[in-house]
Amino acid sequence: MAFEEGVRSVSLAADASLAGYTGVPGLPGSANPNDGKAQYRFVKVTGESTVGLADADEGPVIGVCQSKPQVAGQAATIAIRGIVFVVAGATVAAGDPISPQDTTGKAIKWVSGKALAGTAITGGGAGELISVLLA
Repeated sequence: MAFEEGVRSVSLAADASLAGYTGVPGLPGSANPNDGKAQYRFVKVTGESTVGLADADEGPVIGVCQSKPQVAGQAATIAIRGIVFVVAGATVAAGDPISPQDTTGKAIKWVSGKALAGTAITGGGAGELISVLLA
């Protein structure tokens, strides 16, 4: 079972890749499912005090988005240290080194030449929440 522990976070502005209107669950116009566009996904710096979804091939991963920013420019809570939830993009086993998947920021097993983001503490399949100790 996935868990979080010892999380340290900062607030930075979300760019358009992170922001996604979800609205209030159950109300007309709200997204279904209401899980946000980038919650529990790896992020990178995309501008001054701004973050966006991390790509396995571009720049260092700085953390994991913990919130659901609704519009670009809105504050996003970014976990920068500790054991955090991350959405798996493929099957991951406990102990696997982790990197972000394509442009979705989901966790996949690290391969040489890709950005190293952390280590899986719990395993899981695609779309499941896993626990990752941030690098």
